[in-house]
Amino acid sequence: MEKQSLFILPFDHRSSFLKKMFGSDGRDLTAEELNQAVDLKQTIYQGFKLAVESGAVPKASAAILVDEQFGDAILKDAKAAGYLTCLSTEKSGQDEYAFEYGADFGVHINKYQPTYAKALVRYNPEGDQDLNVRQRARLKELSDFCRQNGYGFIIEPLVPATTEQLSCVDNDGNRYDCELRPGLMVKMIVEMQADGIEPDVWKIEGFIETKDYELLVKQIKAGGRKANAIVLGRGADDAQVEKWLKAGAKVSGVIGFAVGRTIFWQSLVDYKAGKISQAEAAEQISRKFQHFYQVFVG
Repeated sequence: MEKQSLFILPFDHRSSFLKKMFGSDGRDLTAEELNQAVDLKQTIYQGFKLAVESGAVPKASAAILVDEQFGDAILKDAKAAGYLTCLSTEKSGQDEYAFEYGADFGVHINKYQPTYAKALVRYNPEGDQDLNVRQRARLKELSDFCRQNGYGFIIEPLVPATTEQLSCVDNDGNRYDCELRPGLMVKMIVEMQADGIEPDVWKIEGFIETKDYELLVKQIKAGGRKANAIVLGRGADDAQVEKWLKAGAKVSGVIGFAVGRTIFWQSLVDYKAGKISQAEAAEQISRKFQHFYQVFVG
């Protein structure tokens, strides 16, 4: 049997995308700029299709992750074309996980019938406990909905350091990532599992050490669970993402990646500035998606 794998090109960024690309949070964008945002996301999708249709990345394992606001047409086209699709559910740019469409979140998932619904959450098990309780309740609601309605569920839990945790490592972010974050992520997974939050895929921040992936996967699969992990890119440079992917690829249960900005950002900036054509931008995105696929599969 072919090994299960999942290679996602994520471009569901909204608040950060608009702020960095247009210098706005989106509320004061003109109609022309909003259309341009849609066009930029279409460019990423074109790059994805080039990579898959060429056979360089297998269609059975390749997926897009995009938002409803700027990706409506993309989600519909991808579904019709038989691609794996992932739909973001969270309100963008928030410190606390909340549904983008409130109590109607299920209506919006059903509208697109994605392969996976995805939730990004900022969660530190040693942080604000009331916040964690509220977030777990919402994630449980989404987890149950996906299971009851036949959708896959991807959770993307980021673990931002508390002030106290950073002080323990002399305010060194790299030390936090290496020394504290692996253990905190295991605690986070334990707490979510205890509350009945059962994703199919954990979209996790990468590690340099293979042993840290092994630690995480052991907990992800605790109790006979079938869940797996994929590695996210965090917008890091190529060399850093390559290190994370190579370390993760050695571990059974780490089945792929979700690398977005590292793949598409510079190409979109150059296209928006008129330095390259849309076709050239799509081709560059396709090549970088293929590159990271090859890095992971070796």
